[in-house]
Amino acid sequence: MDVSISTQVLGLHLLLLLACSIAPNRAEQEVENLSGLSSNPDKNIFAIRENGTTCLMAEFSAKILVPYEVPSSNEVDWNPEEATIQLPRDTEIRGKCWNNESELHLSWSDKSYTLKLFFVKDGQDSTKSTGRSWKMNKVQFMYDLSDRTNFKNGARPGKHTASRHHISLMVTPVGMSYECEANEKVSLTSTDQKKTVVLYLSEVHIQPFDIKSDFVYSEEYKCLTDQRKQLEETLPLILGLTLGVAIVIILAVYHVHHKMTANQVQIPRDRSLYKHMG
Repeated sequence: MDVSISTQVLGLHLLLLLACSIAPNRAEQEVENLSGLSSNPDKNIFAIRENGTTCLMAEFSAKILVPYEVPSSNEVDWNPEEATIQLPRDTEIRGKCWNNESELHLSWSDKSYTLKLFFVKDGQDSTKSTGRSWKMNKVQFMYDLSDRTNFKNGARPGKHTASRHHISLMVTPVGMSYECEANEKVSLTSTDQKKTVVLYLSEVHIQPFDIKSDFVYSEEYKCLTDQRKQLEETLPLILGLTLGVAIVIILAVYHVHHKMTANQVQIPRDRSLYKHMG
C-alpha cells in the first residue's frame, strides 16, 4: 500500500514538473502590425505581446538583394540577375518570447518569402564591467524563385534558404533598446549554389527583451555609426564654443591689463623732468 502511494506521489511530481516546463511555451501570444503608424512607407513596426504584455518590439526598413539566373538568348547559358525585395506593410507576423531567447518571423506574398530574426541574451562576462547584453545571433531568409513579382520568367525554379549563424549584431546592454538610423548590411549564404543574399536594415529600433511598459521602448543604445555621426555633428559646435570662450577670456585679460597699466604713474626717464613732479 505504501509503495503504491509513493508511486502515485512520484507520478504527480513528474506531471507537475512537466507542466511547469511546458507552460512557458504555451503562453498566450498576440501579434500587432503597427506599420500604418509610420510616416515612412518603407518602414515597418511590429510588436509581440504575451499574456497581455509586450515582450518584443521592432521597427525598421528592410531591403533584400537576391541573385538568381535566367536563360540567355542562346538558351544554353544562364545570365545573372538580381532581385530587390522590399519588406511590405501587409507582412504576416509570428514570434516567440522567452527569458533568454526571442524570435521574429515575417512572411509575405502567400509565404513566398519569410524573414526570421533570432535574438539571444549573452551570459555574464567577468572581464567586462558592462554586465550582460543581448544581440541578434542568427538570420534566415526563405524565398521562392517561382514568384514572378520579383523574379523574371525563366528563372531557375525552387525554394531556397539564405542564412547566417553565430553572428553578433546589435549588441546592446540588457534592459535597453537598440537604435540605428544608418544602413546595416548582413550577408547571407543561400542554398542556391551558395550565392550571397544581402539584407539591408535601416532606421532600426528593436527591443526583444525586458520591455518595462506596454508598447514603450526602454532607453536607447545607439549603434557605433550613429554615435560617430553624432560626434561629428557636435564636435564643430564644441570647438566653436571653446574657441569663443577662449577669445572672451583673452579679451577680458587684455582689457584688465590695459586698464591697470593706464592707471599707473609714468616715471619720466629724463632726470630734468623730476622738478616738475610733486
